[in-house]
Amino acid sequence: MILNSGKLYRIPLHYHVIFWLTYFLFNTFRWGSYFNDYIYSLKTNLLGFPIHMSLCYLNILVLMPYLVYRKKYVLYILSILSALFIMVVIKFYLTYFLITHNVWPEGPETINKLSLNYTIDMMMGELYVITFVTAIKITLDFLKEQKRVTDLEKSQLETELLFLKSQISPHFFFNTLNNIYSLSVEKSNKTPKIVLKLSELMRYMLYETKSKRQTLENEILCIQNYLDLERIRNDDRLEINMSISGDIHDKEIGPIILLTFVENAFKHGVNKNTGKVKIDISFKIKGDFLHFYISNPTPEFTVYKDNFNKSSGIGIENVKKRLELGYNKNDYKLSFLNKKNIFVVKLVIKVT
Repeated sequence: MILNSGKLYRIPLHYHVIFWLTYFLFNTFRWGSYFNDYIYSLKTNLLGFPIHMSLCYLNILVLMPYLVYRKKYVLYILSILSALFIMVVIKFYLTYFLITHNVWPEGPETINKLSLNYTIDMMMGELYVITFVTAIKITLDFLKEQKRVTDLEKSQLETELLFLKSQISPHFFFNTLNNIYSLSVEKSNKTPKIVLKLSELMRYMLYETKSKRQTLENEILCIQNYLDLERIRNDDRLEINMSISGDIHDKEIGPIILLTFVENAFKHGVNKNTGKVKIDISFKIKGDFLHFYISNPTPEFTVYKDNFNKSSGIGIENVKKRLELGYNKNDYKLSFLNKKNIFVVKLVIKVT
């Protein structure tokens, strides 16, 4: 069932008025044309429509919520048949005493008392009205329920994305603070500069990454700050080649996605290697897409897996999940390559 409780969506009153007024006018002109007597049609519809409306609202507001949605189908059928019969009896006597003794002019015979044929015919007519109105109500409930589910899924998606972004910053800062701790133990004069660079990165991550998208320029600037931090920490043993081509202005991307790959390259390619280390980073804009490339040497004592799942920690898995949640499948392509002791990440992603 669309709704499994007595709670129904409320339709604004003016929609009810418009619907019943339109239906009333249509029925009045229809039967007025049929009998060639519009006054008679007006009188019978003025009498019949309160009955139509009572049955319809009884069904959609009482019988369906409390019987159908609770799977009491036999009781519902008995209740709707009883209501129909009672309303037909009321309609018969009101028509007989207030309008005309010929209560069934469109019927096969003239009657002056309640008959089986009349009762069945009138019950079928009332059932038609009930079914028509109920179908409209169920359709509206279905559409609103679908919108509610969609809104809920969107809210859950946004919540999950926020949670994933909140995971990145602690993960990143944890690794950087470990580096600062090591330098402070050594009483290195690099420590103040690293702390300053770290504070700039913290400011960006705390205040500039709350939105769903961030400008590509700001993301690259954040990466440059991170690279400056790593240059200070690693001195001459680190060689970084970064290139930018194409127009990066007015382009947007999910925040911290690219930085995750950069941070991961240093975690596995620099921190776990001795001697001189080379990191290549490339940003190329081609049409609506950014072609991002980063390569780093694999650890000297660890064999990299092609899928990069086991050795990457939460960073790579996190960004994979964020890409799945934040982008359509056709809007990005992520690939990893491990060849000749060089690990490569390639990301093609829509930035408009």
